[in-house]
Amino acid sequence: MKVEILYFASLRDRVGTGQETLELDPALDLNGLWDLLVWRHPALGEVVPRPMAACDREYASWDHGLAGVREVAFLPPVSGG
Repeated sequence: MKVEILYFASLRDRVGTGQETLELDPALDLNGLWDLLVWRHPALGEVVPRPMAACDREYASWDHGLAGVREVAFLPPVSGG
């Protein structure tokens, strides 16, 4: 299945693009997808803690399955004051 992956802010800088489309196994969850993305873009492995993730514009936990998902967005951790 094709999934649009969106990267925001510093994640976009690490990957070098704001989006990419990947053909993914629908059995993957967000953890598996992140592992795949770190393999493709090693600089993502330096992001600690892991970024927030959203599937089809709704925040999702890391064990969220990807079956039927069309868009995954990753948002870096933010701090405020």
